[in-house]
Amino acid sequence: MINAALSGIPSLSEDLYDDVVEFADGTPEAVQWFVGHFTDWSIILLGLLLIAAALPKLGAGPRNLALALIAPATVVLAYGSSELIKTVIDQDRPCRVPTEIVIIEECPPLGDWSFPSNHSTIAGALATAILLLAPRLAWYAIPLAVLSGFSRVFVGVHYPHDVIAGLLFGALFVGVVAPLVARPAAGLLRRRDRRSERPIADATRGR
Repeated sequence: MINAALSGIPSLSEDLYDDVVEFADGTPEAVQWFVGHFTDWSIILLGLLLIAAALPKLGAGPRNLALALIAPATVVLAYGSSELIKTVIDQDRPCRVPTEIVIIEECPPLGDWSFPSNHSTIAGALATAILLLAPRLAWYAIPLAVLSGFSRVFVGVHYPHDVIAGLLFGALFVGVVAPLVARPAAGLLRRRDRRSERPIADATRGR
């Protein structure tokens, strides 16, 4: 494990966290309720956008089909990788630091580490997958992913650098891995299609 000396919190991130959480503490209860629920709703909305982006690609040729199948899988892999990173870095949650400010969301249990933010990793990964499949929908997905990340600081369970790292990691993971894996997968689908067409062509010539 990486101890606190190697995984110290950047002072800028601490200061930003304090400012955001103090601001959140002073907002109306309706705003706090909305952001507290939005932190999960945003992931659901991004998931629905990914489905909307992937469905039209399923019947649009081997390349599009491969990407439509691979991109969601890389989102899951990005999440799993971020979870693994968290167990190595062992950075505790900011909500465990004694403070007079009341945070909106209940602090996760001890052992549920902070860096990187899993929510932000998933949000960045989903937004990138949507960008690859349907660039027009990315105009909605990217701001939604950023707001999803910000909400994790607003409710008090992550430092800003946790969120930034999560967003970037998720985006880079899907942006690199999905196209790399989709190319050979598309080749396999093309070969499958050619094999399925041969019996039909042979039967036509035999008439």
